[in-house]
Amino acid sequence: MVMQNMGTGARIPVIDMKDLEGKNEKLMEACREWGCFRIINHNIPESLMMEMKAVSRSLLDLPVEVKLRNCDPVQGKGYTPPHKASSVFEGLGCYDMAAPGALDNFFHQLGASPQQREIISKYSKAIHELGMDMGRKLLKGLGLSGDLFDGWPCQLRINKYNYTSEYVGSTGAVLHTDPGFLTILQDDEIIGGLEAVHKDTGEYIPVDPMPGSLVVNLGDLAEIWSNGRLWSVKHRVQCYEGTIRVSIALFVLGPKDGALEPPDELVDSEHPRLYNSMNFEDYRMLRITTRSPTGAIELLRIKS
Repeated sequence: MVMQNMGTGARIPVIDMKDLEGKNEKLMEACREWGCFRIINHNIPESLMMEMKAVSRSLLDLPVEVKLRNCDPVQGKGYTPPHKASSVFEGLGCYDMAAPGALDNFFHQLGASPQQREIISKYSKAIHELGMDMGRKLLKGLGLSGDLFDGWPCQLRINKYNYTSEYVGSTGAVLHTDPGFLTILQDDEIIGGLEAVHKDTGEYIPVDPMPGSLVVNLGDLAEIWSNGRLWSVKHRVQCYEGTIRVSIALFVLGPKDGALEPPDELVDSEHPRLYNSMNFEDYRMLRITTRSPTGAIELLRIKS
């Protein structure tokens, strides 16, 4: 395995979801200082995670002409073929996966079997519920209440990195932040490669595999909504080994209608408003048109 020298030996936090009842500080510290952490005891059975990975691999191994049927009216939300994002990356997607009929349409596009449909449906329900729970916990940690992500579009994506021995040391997914609010990732439990940028030092920190766990990272909308209290983490995926790497992600994007603004409670004389508001799709297109996978949030910063 090829690894870079990371210097500090720092590692992203590991949060035990069973330990959070009544004491959210560890979670909030991870959100402020890292924007990226692993969670354990998250109530999604490891057996279901492994079944979902096997199904994901089988769908990604379908002929290209079948995968191309995975399309969506929203540009960029369906199949991503190799050489579009990178020469080795491809992915399938179900946009607004909790909306009525969304998963059924995804299954129809790919000709999924009854068993595949059952596993994906179970996993999607579980990961979506976990995403909604994370929203409630973030609100509570900031002294607020309610269901932060209620009704927001969430995208399910399954990703494949077609690594070869010649590609070792190269980049599978370029350095970026996520444009939405929050991502929950089932990364490959064997093949590493995910690296997060340390907030203070700028070093690349390897997010090493940990079977049965999930990775949570915050995106640009989280930093905008929280008025800078939450950190949008820069990250990338490197090729450590010349073998196939598969990951499964839930992206909690943003509200369907209107721009996402910080709550009044998070704006005061000591914490003046940092960013102008923008809805998710407009912000996503801003990142694309300005070719700013890491710096577009600065275009919304309010000049003092």
